[in-house]
Amino acid sequence: METTANVLVGLVAALHAYFLVLEMFLWERRPGRKLSGFDAAMARATAPLAANQGLYNGFLAAGLIWALIAENPTGFRVQVFFLICVLIAGLYGGLTTNRRILIAQAAPGALALAAVLLAR
Repeated sequence: METTANVLVGLVAALHAYFLVLEMFLWERRPGRKLSGFDAAMARATAPLAANQGLYNGFLAAGLIWALIAENPTGFRVQVFFLICVLIAGLYGGLTTNRRILIAQAAPGALALAAVLLAR
């Protein structure tokens, strides 16, 4: 179960690293515009906000990577902390911005958190 939990944490970290790239570097290009549904002008106008959001996603990815390489009990505690952060961010985004965030962010975070807790 521990291996499954670590794989899921790694996948959530990779997902948030992808969000960082998408929001910080690809927001005004096709992938970012497809995700947001914005035209070129709106994408340009919202790029600083998206980049800020991408930076936060990068911090989540970094925390989860740290959690995977840290020795226990620190690694376990850091995994739980950052997965709870992912889950809260996903729930908030899903309820206030776009319901797809519940599937793209909250669900993977919840699944990984459950696996981490069950592996303990």
